[in-house]
Amino acid sequence: MFVSAIEQASKYTRPVFTIARRFGDKKVLPGAATLFFVNEEGWAVTSKQVAKMIIDAGKIEKKYAEFKKKKSEIPLGPDYDRQLAALAALNQYKSESLCQLKVNFVDCVDRMDGVECKVHPQYDVALLHFHGYRKLGYTNYATFAAQPEAVKPGRFLCRLGYPFPEFKNFRYDEEEDDIVWTKDKARSPRFPADGMITRLIAAEEGEIVGIEMSTPGLKGLTGGPLFDPRGIVYGMQSRISPLHLGQCVHMDVIKAFLLREGVKYYEDELGAKLMAPEHSLLKKGIISGGGHGKMN
Repeated sequence: MFVSAIEQASKYTRPVFTIARRFGDKKVLPGAATLFFVNEEGWAVTSKQVAKMIIDAGKIEKKYAEFKKKKSEIPLGPDYDRQLAALAALNQYKSESLCQLKVNFVDCVDRMDGVECKVHPQYDVALLHFHGYRKLGYTNYATFAAQPEAVKPGRFLCRLGYPFPEFKNFRYDEEEDDIVWTKDKARSPRFPADGMITRLIAAEEGEIVGIEMSTPGLKGLTGGPLFDPRGIVYGMQSRISPLHLGQCVHMDVIKAFLLREGVKYYEDELGAKLMAPEHSLLKKGIISGGGHGKMN
């Protein structure tokens, strides 16, 4: 049912791999999440928790670099261990503390100067904008359904992401006391997970903001697209409910956020034709009804 749709989604869905380390431990901890691109200008959608992780990674790395610098300034001698323990306490480092966190955006762009993160003030959605690239690493972009009425209980949809951090392109550099990415190929399998829409989730004001699925979404699927057998996107994987049902952010929340931030996105041609020509969003040029436009 979803064979061609999965192939389509794989052209714009990308993994976010992470490596982390706890204070005083040499073991490298791999992790994975997902994002998907919405246009040819380096804009992607992911979850708020993924964006927070990206933001936190820079802060965590900067703090540990400063700690290592101050550690190197402690004179060797009988008082070294006491001063080192005091420095660790000052930085609130304990054995369970995360002291390093590095992010690898796989096959997103050829190079970058930075990633801009815009976090939704209320819902689990964030936008990422890659800067300083010369060539895109994805070959298509998501196409959203035009009509919210298409999202109904009983419809089968599929999610795509990277829940299994099976990549091995990292190591601990003991001489530098650092975790590093290696030049090995970053490999980890993509994973589709289908399910049926069980209900729509409304905010207190009555606005539909979420989609509940009959099957739970795995952790690393967070930030990945939710699409139909045609490959049209209806939402984004968000989290697992206490009842072990998958919860996704409704496409209307995502599109409204994109519109508010002035980010171009695409709706499917079939749905766009059902819309009145004078539709305000089309007049503003934020939405282009281009279907699955292939990128060159």
